[in-house]
Amino acid sequence: MPFSAIPVPVQDILPWRKLYRQEMKCQIVHDSLHAREGWTQSYLLKAAAATAGYGVVAVAGPWLGTRTAFEFHVVPEYQLHLFDLFAVFAAAAGVTAFAVQTNDVLLTLILHTWCRHATSEKIVFHDKLTTALPANGTIFRRITADDTTQIFAHRAEPVGDWMLELDGEIVATGGVLYHYNKPYGDIYLEVAPDFRQRGFGSYLIQELKRTCYEGGNVPCARCSPGNFASRKNFKKAGLAPCAHILTGLMVPPADYM
Repeated sequence: MPFSAIPVPVQDILPWRKLYRQEMKCQIVHDSLHAREGWTQSYLLKAAAATAGYGVVAVAGPWLGTRTAFEFHVVPEYQLHLFDLFAVFAAAAGVTAFAVQTNDVLLTLILHTWCRHATSEKIVFHDKLTTALPANGTIFRRITADDTTQIFAHRAEPVGDWMLELDGEIVATGGVLYHYNKPYGDIYLEVAPDFRQRGFGSYLIQELKRTCYEGGNVPCARCSPGNFASRKNFKKAGLAPCAHILTGLMVPPADYM
């Protein structure tokens, strides 16, 4: 059976991406890349005349100068030919690198076949427990225009829409991003340096989870593997690791063969 990978506009892979999202049933960290013009290049996978799935490479933003495979989906009836289909996709797309979310089972299998050294770039978290952490004297509320001049300098995260106030002082801010695949929302926060390690971060996460659910969405989060403070706060607030974002270079075809 002849296999091929045909470059197409992103609109042509949308029906197949819908199936991919249904199978993943989780936050897809790189989902928003498809909507950014010029950031990706899409390919339909063909088995003879039938569509067997699709593949996508990232080529702009942080991936400028690369051809990074980050999404590759094969429909069940053609998964027996997974490696053959990836081989033609890699050749057609000129794949040079990977960025793989490990709860994407098929692309993770491919990564460990075509990549010698993979590194964890991010840990992805999903909600596992409902917690009842104490407020420790803080008030959780929305940020208003009057608060903007009182917000502490942020070094790692944007300010967001929500805050914790303690005795009239803003001690932490945070929010939820919905630019991934809905209904999943990505929680982020920052605690003022003088108020860290006092339980404020985990309490803020708990409350951001609650607002996320109240809006009909599903809370998630992510952080770098070395960010132990965030990992501890997520765990305390009931979020647990569900995947890693693994990155690495494509083994040259000659070396693979």
